[in-house]
Amino acid sequence: MGDFVSIIENRRSANKFIKGVQLPVEELEEIFKLVKLAPSAFNLQHAHYVVVNDRDMIEKLYGAANKQYKVLTASAVILVLGNLEAYKDVARINEGFLNLGVFSKQEYDTEVESVTGFYEGGGQQFMRDEAIRNSSLSAQLFMYIAKDRGWDTCPMIGFDPNAVQELLNIPDNYIPTMMITIGKADPSSQRPRGYRKPVGEFVSYNEFGKQ
Repeated sequence: MGDFVSIIENRRSANKFIKGVQLPVEELEEIFKLVKLAPSAFNLQHAHYVVVNDRDMIEKLYGAANKQYKVLTASAVILVLGNLEAYKDVARINEGFLNLGVFSKQEYDTEVESVTGFYEGGGQQFMRDEAIRNSSLSAQLFMYIAKDRGWDTCPMIGFDPNAVQELLNIPDNYIPTMMITIGKADPSSQRPRGYRKPVGEFVSYNEFGKQ
């Protein structure tokens, strides 16, 4: 637990990275092997990642991200996407439980039917909310794992999602949740940590506003 506390305390959003630092694909693969364990509603695993490590494409993303310098200096730029239609994968995802006997055929059919009905009955806004909620959970885990392995990150929303969608050929059923820049933080750019509210200011018990 002590190690995890240190990761939480030391993780900072990097506003500038050391130029020219290579992030091996093998390192990213190791990170994603742990990221796949992130929680998601009904285990639908709504998140999809597009890793951009081609310098020409990073230049284009730099333009789509309002020319923020952190994008230009990052070792890689990662788009976190949320799948609006993740629920359509519920049958395939649960086939393992069916084949292992964890689910009976009736339980399997009920799971598929109930999850499908839940999402389709919720409408487009609900599907969008779910895509963002669940991919955000995954993205936070990505940043903690990256920090544990010595990499710095910065989550970003300051980019043109339509331009990014077109640049990276992202299908319409995926929406950009956030952009994450990753690399080695330039120590000269680090500021003191910003103000954090005391716990009593953002935690209530049993009723909003009650301590």
